[in-house]
Amino acid sequence: MRSTDTIFALSSGALPSGVAVIRLSGGAAFNICASVAGRVPALRKAQLMTLRDAGGSPIDQALVLAFQAPSSFTGEDCVEFHLHGGRAVVRAMLDCLSGFGEARHAEAGEFTRRAFENGKLDLVEAEGLSDIIVAETEMQRRLAMEQASGNLSGLYQGWADALTHSRAMIEAELDFSDEDDIPGSVSETIWHSVEEVAEAIRIHLAGSRTGEIIRDGYQVVIAGPPNAGKSSLLNVLAKRDIAIVTDVAGTTRDILEVHLDIGGYAVRLYDTAGLRETEDMVEAEGVRRARAVLETADLVLSLADITSGTAPETFSDRDCLLVGTKADLGGEVDGFDLLLSSRTGVGIDRLIEAISGCLADRVAGSSFSLPVRSRQTDQLRQALVSLDEAQAARTLSPELPSESLRLAAEALGRITGRVDVEDLLDVIFSSFCVGK
Repeated sequence: MRSTDTIFALSSGALPSGVAVIRLSGGAAFNICASVAGRVPALRKAQLMTLRDAGGSPIDQALVLAFQAPSSFTGEDCVEFHLHGGRAVVRAMLDCLSGFGEARHAEAGEFTRRAFENGKLDLVEAEGLSDIIVAETEMQRRLAMEQASGNLSGLYQGWADALTHSRAMIEAELDFSDEDDIPGSVSETIWHSVEEVAEAIRIHLAGSRTGEIIRDGYQVVIAGPPNAGKSSLLNVLAKRDIAIVTDVAGTTRDILEVHLDIGGYAVRLYDTAGLRETEDMVEAEGVRRARAVLETADLVLSLADITSGTAPETFSDRDCLLVGTKADLGGEVDGFDLLLSSRTGVGIDRLIEAISGCLADRVAGSSFSLPVRSRQTDQLRQALVSLDEAQAARTLSPELPSESLRLAAEALGRITGRVDVEDLLDVIFSSFCVGK
């Protein structure tokens, strides 16, 4: 339900900081600003002002910016206070604002939700904004910028408009078939456009896994028998001690995860329990979990100790690099894609280059106009199902394809939030930080 309260929150980063920004939005924002700062500054012009509490004591000297509705982030009257970023200063200012009966502290994502409700951005743009804030790699930033820019929303809206036009042509034939200015079988002229939209959605959906890889990370799983050097390799790649390394087989019992940045892409690296048959119930559970994470891996690093004379396990159903470990000790070197030593560092750079190459091949040729969330891909798949149903019903009755086209357009509209998404809003915006 839409709230008309005036809300406030710290919108900048963790304290202490050089500058702290407190945002105030709502119908009472200007009145509160006048009470705290003495007056409202000229719109959209920063002014240095003394902020005072209810008793008239100074809180801080701060830059104050005022934005009048609808020309603000939220579409409401909005004020920003740029204070010194000390904890005591910020606490005093928040306490001061909470003293106004018409104002309350914002909930998570409430500023962005108001921007959505006031037509300042749609759901895809809002989700892109959320991803910009949490982006850790260059490619995550680029992907989030594409989402937030509105380009992807424009693509979906274009498809929806084309389907709406096609549906209108079918219904025009149904409603006005006796009129001289409505040619017979006009609906037949629109099916080429419908097929083009369906094919475009199929191609778009094919890139969804690439979008997930860029946003959530490329999953690389280190696998192999006990004592193959898996945990040692994890520690070397992470550049810190993450996993316990011993000569005792079965030391690693659970999945260990490390996040890396390779070539601007997020990489999620997993260390797993040694793959073998065991009577130990705890180790057996670790092996089961290892097998489970291998099922979702984008790339498997299949390790084998070259001094043991055993060949690495192959995984033909996914990308796999056969890695020989303990190369500093010598041994059998055939049958491996590359050799390395975690102790000396030999071959580590080659391994990183190989991972980067596999990742580059996976995302090659992809643009950043990609679906990245399951919510988006679910609606795209639903739209495609409805389009397939519409084309299958072409020869049966005009009413049937018209209804299927309506459902397809509505599914596309749900992605951007133009239709029937009220039940999604709490879930989407609760994932935002409070200051957004």
